[in-house]
This record gives sequence, structure tokens and C-alpha cells, in this order.
Amino acid sequence: MNKTTLSVSNREIWQITYPIIFGNLAQTIIVLVNTIFLGHVGNAELGAAMMAGMYYLVFTTITQGFSVGVQILVARRLGEGNITRIGKIFEHGLYFTILLGLTLLGIMGFFTRSFFSHIIESPNIYASAIKFMDFRQWGILFVSINFLFRALYIGLSNTKIITITTLMMAAVNIFFDYTLIFGHFGLPEMGVAGAGLSSVLAEMTAFITFIVYTFIKLPYKRYQLFSFQRFEGRLLGSVLRISLPTMFQRLISFGSWFLFFAMIEHLGERSMAISGIVRSVYMLCTIPVFAYSATANTITSRLIGAGKQDEIPRTLLQIVMMSTLTVLPILAFCAIFPEQVAAIYTDDKMLAAQSVPALYTIYIGAIIMTAAMVYFEFVSGTGKTLIALFLETGVIIVYIIYLLLSTHKYQFAIQWVWCTEWVYSSLILLFSLAFLKWYPWRKKSSLA
Repeated sequence: MNKTTLSVSNREIWQITYPIIFGNLAQTIIVLVNTIFLGHVGNAELGAAMMAGMYYLVFTTITQGFSVGVQILVARRLGEGNITRIGKIFEHGLYFTILLGLTLLGIMGFFTRSFFSHIIESPNIYASAIKFMDFRQWGILFVSINFLFRALYIGLSNTKIITITTLMMAAVNIFFDYTLIFGHFGLPEMGVAGAGLSSVLAEMTAFITFIVYTFIKLPYKRYQLFSFQRFEGRLLGSVLRISLPTMFQRLISFGSWFLFFAMIEHLGERSMAISGIVRSVYMLCTIPVFAYSATANTITSRLIGAGKQDEIPRTLLQIVMMSTLTVLPILAFCAIFPEQVAAIYTDDKMLAAQSVPALYTIYIGAIIMTAAMVYFEFVSGTGKTLIALFLETGVIIVYIIYLLLSTHKYQFAIQWVWCTEWVYSSLILLFSLAFLKWYPWRKKSSLA
């Protein structure tokens, strides 16, 4: 197919992607700012925020997984021109999201202490992690609805609001981290608990911003948004049919990452502190990766809705090339100044130097990830989320085997433990390409 026949241009891909980059930056900024401030408080606080932050992230990815189903359906209806159904899709998603958020809050409230006592060996890290989570858990209510709004706007390819909410979150998080962790401007000195509270305030700010923007800027009546008409059990069932595999897939994926850090914690506070730095840098470097993959998901669904399946392989290649070109300058800068990057997170020069080998490891992992996540999100974008779940489950099994061998049986140096990211991204890429080549995905599935 001639390149000029493609209906999705590089400019349109970028216009959808760059606000998502800022949106993905939202949670990453919270983690980044918490890590930077707490890294200057102590290694135990840094390790605790990392462990508790990963634990919280597992819960947020469940609700994010549900929002992917909403995103796929919104994009499909947009591609079909059936825009009056978009409001109903969002509203039915909202019903379930509120119920899900309250359920996850209850689970965290009742089980966190017991769970941490079995997972965390260091008494210092345990105590700090509990202080952090006593506040952090309340953010799940706001972040659940924020993900739903993001799904709506990404599905509509109208993503500028994501940039606005991210900037608001960043400003609020930085201000309250500075004031609540260290006790500035007359506010109490809360330490690690202040980091948890500031994160909740940041997510609450994004929630309010989404609501105000939607009523002022979005033609919500055109989409029949907030009409709250008759409840359609079949519609919610369709959303859940797409979303549940993605929810389980995200739970398995990020649950295994939490397991990764639990294994690292058993190697000692030093290894934990190094991994805290490495994780934050890795998340920062891969922000464009996950933004472009979200774009691949929504464009795939939209093109299928418009009956343009034959354009998808070339469009995916476009997205991979753009993702790689966006990520490479970030990785190059971090590779040239690794100790300076690590020093942002800690005053301990030795700790910064010891982090460098592991940083180089994740830079390579990030390059593989640029293609892997685009093609993996394409699988979900076709509506075959159950296949995506099976695909990821198989990869995670291999991932955990390598993790156990590297941390327990052979006790590799920390940089070789981080090669788990090579294993994960390489297998995800291979399986997703196999799906693209051999699975009959071009047949348009029925999505209510």
C-alpha cells in the first residue's frame, strides 16, 4: 500500500500522543517527586515510598484496565460515526468505576498492614510504608474516575485536557510534597506521610479539573453525556467483556512488578534504594512509550470501526518509528550523564554511582519496549483483550522464573536482576508480532 493512502498522518498521531505523554507523566511525576524528596530524607523512607507506591500502582492499574474497555468502545463508535452512544458508554463505565474504586479502597484499608507484614522484612521500611499508605489509599477514588475521563478523551482523540490536568497535578504535588514532607509555610512536618497526602491532593485536583473542563469545553450534549437515561445491562456487559481481561492482564503485569520489588527488598535496603532510583528513571524514560502505545490502541479500534483494517500494519510501523525517535534523545541524555541523573534522587554519592550499571540495563530495556508496547496495545485495540491476557500471562511466567533465579538461586548483581525488563519486552514483542501476522484479527468483531 502506498504511504499516501494511509488515513492517519504522523501529525495526527502526534496530536493524539503528546497530551497522553503529559497524562502518563501525571502518575510518574507523583512517583518522581516523592522519590526525589524522600531520597533526601533517608534510604528507609525512599524504599518505603517505592514499595508502597508499587503496591498502590497495582490497584490503580486494575481500574485503568477497566477504562481501556471504555476507550476501545468510544473509539469504535467514533470511527463508525455513532457518537450518540458515547455518552451511554461513559455513564455505564462511571457506574462500575465508582463501585470498583470503593471496593479497592476497602481492600487496601483492611488488608494492607497484614500484607506488608508478610512481604517487608525491614522494620524501618514497614513502618514508613504504613504511614505512606494511611493517606495514599484515599486517592484510589479520584484516580479511578480520572482514568475513566482519560479513556473518554483518548477514545475521542481529543486529548488536550490530559495536558492540563497533568500540569495541575504536578504543581499541586510539588507544592505539598515540599511543604508537608519538611513542614514549610507553617504546615506540619509529616515526612513520608506527607508524600502520601500530597499525592491524594494532586489526584483530587485532576478530578475537579476534568469535571470543570468537560462541562465548559466538551459538547457533552452532542455525545448525550450525563443524560443518565435507562440503564442497559447489555451495554455494561459489553464493556466488562472487553475490560475484564485487560483488568486481569494489568493486575498480573503490575502485580509481577510488585513481586519484583518485594524480591529486591530481601536483598537489603541498599539494593532497594538503588532500585527506587532505577524504577523512577525507567518510568520517566518510558513515558512516551506508553503514550504511543495508547495511541496505537485507540487508532487500531477507530480504523477497524471505519473498515480500514488494511491500513493498520503500516500505521503501527509509523507509530513505532515515532516512539523510537521520541525516546532516543531522552535515553541518550541519561546515558551520557548517568551519575548526575541518579544524584537527583539522593545525596549519597556512592549510592548514585552504584545505580549506574542498573541504569544502563533499563536504557536497553526501554529501546525494546518502544516497539513491544505499540504492538501489544494493537492486540487489545482489536477487541481481543482475552488473547492479550493469555499472551501476557505466558510472558509473566517466564519473567517470574528469571526473577526467582536471579534473586534467590544465583543472587545476581542488581543490574542483572533488572534484565527481567529485557525478558519481558522481548517476549511481548515476539508474541504480538505473531498475532499481527497469523491471527485473523482483520475480521471486525461485534462490540455493542
